[in-house]
Amino acid sequence: MSKEIKVPAVGESITEVTIGQWFKKDGDEVQMDEVLCELESDKATFELPAEAAGILRIKAQEGDVLEIGAVICEIDEAGTPGKSEPSQSVEASAKSKDESKPSASQSTGEVKEMIVPTVGESITEVTLANWLKADGDYVKLDEIIAEVDSDKATFELPAEASGILRHVAQEGDVLEIGGMICKIEVTEGEPAASGSSEESSSPGSAVGSGNTNYATGHASPAASKILAEKGMSAESVKGTGKDGRITKEDAQSAQKPAAPAKAENKSAETAAPAPVSGSRNERREKMSSLRKTVARRLVSVKNETAMLTTFNEVNMKPIMDLRSKFKEQFKEKHGVGLGFMSFFTKAVCVALQEWPSVNAKIDGNEIVFNDFCDISIAVSAPKGLVVPVIRNAEAMSFDQIEKEVVRLAGKARDNKLSIEEMTGGTFTLTNGGIFGSMMSTPIINAPQSAILGMHNIVQRPMAVNGEVVILPMMYVALSYDHRIIDGRESVSFLVRVKELLEDPTRLLFGV
Repeated sequence: MSKEIKVPAVGESITEVTIGQWFKKDGDEVQMDEVLCELESDKATFELPAEAAGILRIKAQEGDVLEIGAVICEIDEAGTPGKSEPSQSVEASAKSKDESKPSASQSTGEVKEMIVPTVGESITEVTLANWLKADGDYVKLDEIIAEVDSDKATFELPAEASGILRHVAQEGDVLEIGGMICKIEVTEGEPAASGSSEESSSPGSAVGSGNTNYATGHASPAASKILAEKGMSAESVKGTGKDGRITKEDAQSAQKPAAPAKAENKSAETAAPAPVSGSRNERREKMSSLRKTVARRLVSVKNETAMLTTFNEVNMKPIMDLRSKFKEQFKEKHGVGLGFMSFFTKAVCVALQEWPSVNAKIDGNEIVFNDFCDISIAVSAPKGLVVPVIRNAEAMSFDQIEKEVVRLAGKARDNKLSIEEMTGGTFTLTNGGIFGSMMSTPIINAPQSAILGMHNIVQRPMAVNGEVVILPMMYVALSYDHRIIDGRESVSFLVRVKELLEDPTRLLFGV
């Protein structure tokens, strides 16, 4: 009796596949569920397992294009003379082992389909950044199985049931909200830990010795093409794919081994200076969704706004003297250090209320003025620049601002900021001085209309009352959208900020 193996349905939009590589030859004896070949679609590569044990009869060759449902091979379940009895004994022994082994888990028949959850009102798609659990792994309810990147933050995806994980989307795939990301075959109980070790030692599960099998050292069709172009063999590349298979990424990162150095020619006629040795490797990394979104928005701001920058300088000595005098008492009372950010935040809030156009934005053919100050603070996080928001900063005290800055900066470094903590904002502060920047022209954080750049503090000689005095000076830069903010407003705003910072007692009395 022959069992026809047909091309399975591998996706709603996939109508045909290409045979990439046969792992078994025509006439070979194959075991149930043993992988026979690889099938390539326009989206991914799939493995075709044997649906029965017997003798393989190949009907289509490598490179053939087949429609879904077409016969790709047959398996003669009768087997070959002289092999049926051993196989039966193997089956019997395996069956006796299975019967003697207590069942730790049992499938319920239910399949839980997991979709991309809603992560924010303005987010319509996400990128699958990293699978934390492999396809086929047992996962528990609420266990984190993957990381998902949006254009604003990274989210963890918990399992919605306990069972066997089946990947539907691959790392790097861009998925819409509501799109399917994986399935979980729900089970009762956890699989026994000894099952995998027994299966790995069973006949037909491995070829040769150790942990190698039919996939170990084999290159996928895409990887084979890349290796051929490089003039390399599969034996020289270590596979990181499933069961040790060589993936496309393995082939791309593979380097030819250095050729053995020739014997040195000691004759003076052929002597040449020794070449300078050094690494010339290149490394490619896929841009994250956050980085791509930041890049797209910055270019958009440059193209769609009439951006100008005006500069001024601030004598930081009064603030530094205040901090030196009260920093210990401040920290003892409030439990947080007294930094420069609270002074700048309070100063810009006062100036924004006096010059409301700097705190406004353009919405179509209208200008939206805000009577509150939501100050965005630019923070350099591990995955890129993020801008959390301090809400109603105009009503906050120095210690409240410092505590909020510390809290938001800590969550940014841990990639734990929520969408609500990064949306909105009417004006942005960015401090390039912590990295040593002396002067820059910051780019507006759209849809806001202005951003203030802080820089490093440098001891410089300054003329004060006809005398040269060494003072700690900082350059400040205000970039603004000239469509909504005129030169008078921008310069007057920055002068007011300078005035408040150089005489911080004004902040206490509101003058």
